[in-house]
Amino acid sequence: MSEIKKVVLAYSGGLDTSIIIPWLKENYDNCEVVAVAGNVGQADELEGLEEKALATGASKLYVLDLTEEYVNDYIIPTMKAGAVYEEYLLGTSTARPCIAKGLVEVAKKEHADAIVHGCTGKGNDQVRFELAIKHFAPDMKIIAPWREWSIKSREEEIDFAEAHHVPLRINRETNYSKDKNLWHLSHEGLDLEDTGNEPQYEKPGFLEMGVSPIQAPDKPTYVTLEFVQGVPVALDGEKMTAKDIILKLNQIGGANGIGLLDIVENRLVGMKCRGVYETPGGAILYKAHSVLESVCLDKMTAHEKQRLSITFAELVYNGQWFTPLREALSAFVDKTQERVTGKVKLKLYKGNMINAGVWSPYSLYSEKIATFGESDYKQSDAAGFINLYGLPIQVQAMVDRQSHE
Repeated sequence: MSEIKKVVLAYSGGLDTSIIIPWLKENYDNCEVVAVAGNVGQADELEGLEEKALATGASKLYVLDLTEEYVNDYIIPTMKAGAVYEEYLLGTSTARPCIAKGLVEVAKKEHADAIVHGCTGKGNDQVRFELAIKHFAPDMKIIAPWREWSIKSREEEIDFAEAHHVPLRINRETNYSKDKNLWHLSHEGLDLEDTGNEPQYEKPGFLEMGVSPIQAPDKPTYVTLEFVQGVPVALDGEKMTAKDIILKLNQIGGANGIGLLDIVENRLVGMKCRGVYETPGGAILYKAHSVLESVCLDKMTAHEKQRLSITFAELVYNGQWFTPLREALSAFVDKTQERVTGKVKLKLYKGNMINAGVWSPYSLYSEKIATFGESDYKQSDAAGFINLYGLPIQVQAMVDRQSHE
């Protein structure tokens, strides 16, 4: 361990990464610890972070503003793909490769001997961080204290923190494991570990990005989103960056109880885990984009895209963002989005998103053809089509009948 002189630590200021600093110094010959916080929109969690990092033993703190990169290079490509993992909109999954890329850049700048993360040996994030690190720095040593130390629970972590005078913002009763960024907030642990317990949506302080549908207004809110080639460019007629659209939709969606999800998901490491997610803006964006695609994509493209979206979601969830297959799927997605341009209007009401209109210059929907009234569509053409389409079934029935005579 003596060859480890300097490490770069993925630092959030939370319980895990806070106690890692004194633990590293005790177990890696008082090595220098450079803390790196990747700002992906966790907002208030960054307040006082430098003071806390230095007080805990770090030599310095980098705060990397990754918000625009996170939205444009990770969130939007995933949203355009329609990628959903078991209903989960991949809020943590998309952020980790973005943060890991920044970690490697700092590690190279600082000539660090290793990169350290606070992910547990039970979770998905250890894989996401380390696969991204291997992509950008294949020879870099990775230290994961949760796979080395004797600490076995969050209660023991708090004991360690108190013994080493590490300042904490949590207590033993409200110690949910949370991950927050501009796209979502996840809640795990405590009462949520029992799948028989209903999430405490109405309890003050549980939800942070919005309210329970029960507490939402009794009147609907309308939003109109405009897309160009699958990318959101305007909200309610105002041109905005994708990042600002998401932030604004978080406020609107949160106020209307949109985007709550309670699922038991299949982790990469083999176990099932229960999580409660808040993704108000993301849920609206996914819904509006899907509605627009329904008029802009032909049937075969839409169906193939749906199938591949499952693979895309699995790649993102499993930490395989920087892979040839993910890049190839993104190229396919970008091709499908060339004419996904137009406007979508949604009505938000107590957790519901209701279609209220869709318009596109590339719409494949023809009211003249689809109408129940008089049109140019020749209904008599259907007879010949059905005869040809049903020919295999008809021949099979004739063969079966002969074999039984």
